[in-house]
Amino acid sequence: MTIGMSHSLLMIMDPIESINIKKDTSFGFLLEAQRRGWQLFYCQPQDLSLENNQVVAECSNISVANEVGAHYQVNDLETRTVSEFSTVFMRKDPPFDMDYIYSTYLLELAQEAGTLVVNHPRSLRDCNEKLFTAWFPQFTPKTLVSANKDKLKAFIAKQQDVILKPLDGMGGASIFKVKASDPNVSVIIETLTAHGQQLAMAQQFIPEIVYGDKRILVVIGQVIPYTLARIPSKGETRGNLAAGGSGVPMPITEAEKAIAEQIAPELMKRGLYFVGLDMIGEYVTEINVTSPTCMRELENEFEINIAGILFDAIEQKISS
Repeated sequence: MTIGMSHSLLMIMDPIESINIKKDTSFGFLLEAQRRGWQLFYCQPQDLSLENNQVVAECSNISVANEVGAHYQVNDLETRTVSEFSTVFMRKDPPFDMDYIYSTYLLELAQEAGTLVVNHPRSLRDCNEKLFTAWFPQFTPKTLVSANKDKLKAFIAKQQDVILKPLDGMGGASIFKVKASDPNVSVIIETLTAHGQQLAMAQQFIPEIVYGDKRILVVIGQVIPYTLARIPSKGETRGNLAAGGSGVPMPITEAEKAIAEQIAPELMKRGLYFVGLDMIGEYVTEINVTSPTCMRELENEFEINIAGILFDAIEQKISS
């Protein structure tokens, strides 16, 4: 059952007061839901509780405005049973830690009790944004995931030019580009693997990064026909906007579209309704499921309502 007569949305995200509304995809979802007459509620993951076998949220009833510096207003702080909401968006940014996992268990209980959670809580746990690419090896660069220093060194020696990264980061954090001749290879491996205690990913370096790390959005299984090419700043190998890359909106290529369309059915099967594929050249390097961004930039550049595509499908699902 939903709150009142209208649909209701609980947005679980990072602190709303500190977001950049020009780029924040979660904020774009809130604007679209409000435009449709939905009631809006907001909380952070630590505001969820399990009480008497029900998942409840200490949440704020809010309204939003597309106005920098005055983008939200808190109306009331309420305690609500999460299963009462029409839908819940889990949009907290990584790190993907144990507290995040605990939140997905609570949200899975809420989903079983009747609410729709986007993305599916079980798939948020199962589909690590780096490792999930292994389900699509035909589209990925040469990759090794290991905590073993000797295996990582051998991979680097064979590939010569490699990207090393942790499995739980975001925004380009702790990503290293190393060559076999780099004198810092050992210390980088030790740092990323905590001296052989945790897994790290090594991927063949893709020179096409100079043309951008493309973000491709897949919404309810539909490949959006535009991408945001995140182009590294001078002297950088990371295109991430958080690492100083510049975002250039552009139409999707036929090759990119064909690859994304082959991945899309598996995303739908897993309840992953809003996903960001990262592609460099012809390779998929990450599949972002926790809090994919770049929607606002594409909507501002092109005449497309990406949030509307998602909410059309959600309204159909919760009304059927």
